Amino acid sequence: MHAPVPQIIEPDLLLLAYRSGIFPMADARDDPEIFWVEPRRRAILPLDGFRCSRSLARTLRRGRFSVTCNADFAAVMQACAGPRGESGETWISHRIEASYRALHAMGLAHSIECWQDGALVGGLYGVGFDRVFCGESMFSRVPDASKVALAWLVAALRRGGAELLDCQFMTDHLASLGAIEISQARYLTLLKAAQRSTEGAAALAGAALGAGDGVAAGDAEGEGEAEGLALPAAFGALLGDAELAGLSSSPGNFIAQSLTQTS
Repeated sequence: MHAPVPQIIEPDLLLLAYRSGIFPMADARDDPEIFWVEPRRRAILPLDGFRCSRSLARTLRRGRFSVTCNADFAAVMQACAGPRGESGETWISHRIEASYRALHAMGLAHSIECWQDGALVGGLYGVGFDRVFCGESMFSRVPDASKVALAWLVAALRRGGAELLDCQFMTDHLASLGAIEISQARYLTLLKAAQRSTEGAAALAGAALGAGDGVAAGDAEGEGEAEGLALPAAFGALLGDAELAGLSSSPGNFIAQSLTQTS
């Protein structure tokens, strides 16, 4: 007997919540109910303030991981939904997972994956619209995989003209990478400012697709959605930049150089 398909949060409602600075959580994996969260203090990662340590830069340059965008959104969500902490529970319920997979199909949610020897070993996912990316969760099965995924995300968001990377709640891990904590009122001001015309992002998407080179797996997903952030196209353009730069070893070499020069 098959488990019932969870009732998703309507995409329009979910997107409206993000545009208003609110997001859903659940108490357990099997909990059909959700609650809406608006933190008093909000963690963001300034895109010009990412801290790329020497050890992380070295990991990026060595190309230990193959990094993709939207290659396996479902697998990233399932990994992020694994048991956390002493309770063994997670806030990513089956209903929340189904809701974000629906957003992904609409080009409004994206993932970054890190692979090693063909296995998915780390990654992150979140919601993207206008010039905003709201990071939802990340996971790592080997050291540094989530850090590498976040580094690639920051580089791609910069390339795509994004202005705001929301991290929701502060953690020591995020703080070590440059995240800061601000008031919800300040966050709403930044959020409103970043919700402007996406003509520039649309132009980038067209340029990346027209070039036809260097676009990673899943590159075309989400293009043409008026409300979506063109993260896949920006990711592909970033790979194109790395190829044109002619740096040795791996695209990670280009990522490390771009982050250490501007951080």
